[in-house]
Amino acid sequence: MLPRPLTPLAAPNGAETRGRAPRRAPLGRARTGPGGPPLLLPSMLMFAVIVASSGLLLMIERGILAEMKPLPLHPPSREGWRAASSKPGAPSPEARDSDLRVLQDVRNRTLRGVCRQPGMPRDPWDLPVGQRRTLLRHILVSDRHRFLYCYVPKVACSNWKRVLKVLAGVLDSVDVRLKMDHRNDLVFLADLRPEEIRYRLQHYFKFLFVRDPLERLLSAYRNKFGEIREYQQRYGAEIVRRYRPGAGHSPAGDDVTFEEFLRYLVEEDPERMNEHWMPVYHLCQPCAVHYNFVGSYERLEADANQVLEWVGAPPHVRFPARQAWYRPASPESLHYHLCSVPRALLQDVLPKYILDFSLFAYPLPNVTREACHQ
Repeated sequence: MLPRPLTPLAAPNGAETRGRAPRRAPLGRARTGPGGPPLLLPSMLMFAVIVASSGLLLMIERGILAEMKPLPLHPPSREGWRAASSKPGAPSPEARDSDLRVLQDVRNRTLRGVCRQPGMPRDPWDLPVGQRRTLLRHILVSDRHRFLYCYVPKVACSNWKRVLKVLAGVLDSVDVRLKMDHRNDLVFLADLRPEEIRYRLQHYFKFLFVRDPLERLLSAYRNKFGEIREYQQRYGAEIVRRYRPGAGHSPAGDDVTFEEFLRYLVEEDPERMNEHWMPVYHLCQPCAVHYNFVGSYERLEADANQVLEWVGAPPHVRFPARQAWYRPASPESLHYHLCSVPRALLQDVLPKYILDFSLFAYPLPNVTREACHQ
């Protein structure tokens, strides 16, 4: 049985009009009313509301999930999962399904609480043109299996695209060894007419996968600036010129530090960011699209194979196992990097991703002196 989507939200009064939003004042600085005290920016009000609601929901989550064991950093393969399931005391499939329902219920409650706030969109056509374009370009379509998948870079999206190509008959197997073409043989909502888009949004199963926001940033930093020459030249060189004294006019851009990357993000408009570090909220607009399921990178294989079962994928189609050579950004590595940058810098970065933390119930990082000394 498919999970039900969130209840559609009523159109908020005084919602933002379509078009480009006015330029924001610098972070931490309030606008001043004529002859009066400083006015609290709507974004600052939203920040306070979200942090409060997220904190409450996280406390509820911890209470509900108190008996659940922590998930392994590297989810086992399907064979490993079967072997683990046969061990004495292993959780039954019914217990795992129950855990999944609890996690989804917590996430749905968080989404409902945040998406009720004034100014939040309830439909893709409530969005400004640029935001709607970004959204539709990130939703992949399977008409054969009647589902929509909003892909988020650095959250296993290449493997999901591989799965879609197998389901469409373009690839024979998810294990085919070839470089992924991220455009050809894929259908995006942006390729369709408005009436076709509306029909699919109303009738198809919709899902996305999310990841700890800062862990996703670290993964993008390591991959793009450590391995991809195009990103080093396009972004890395400019970041070094901008934030490294004495860098010269033509740096290579292949030695960007994590601190320099974060300084760059502080000055970036989230709506104009590269997709690899754009907040999930702006990529997938989970208030405008009522997703049936939000999967987690932390339990990727279990959640992904559950989705494949829901959409009626053939039994031989499974989610690709993680390659043995792949070393994802771990919580320990993230903690090390975060403790190595000024806390004031993190305070400037976090507001840009606060909706991702709140909507998907991820805790804010602990970078106190005590935690960083451990």
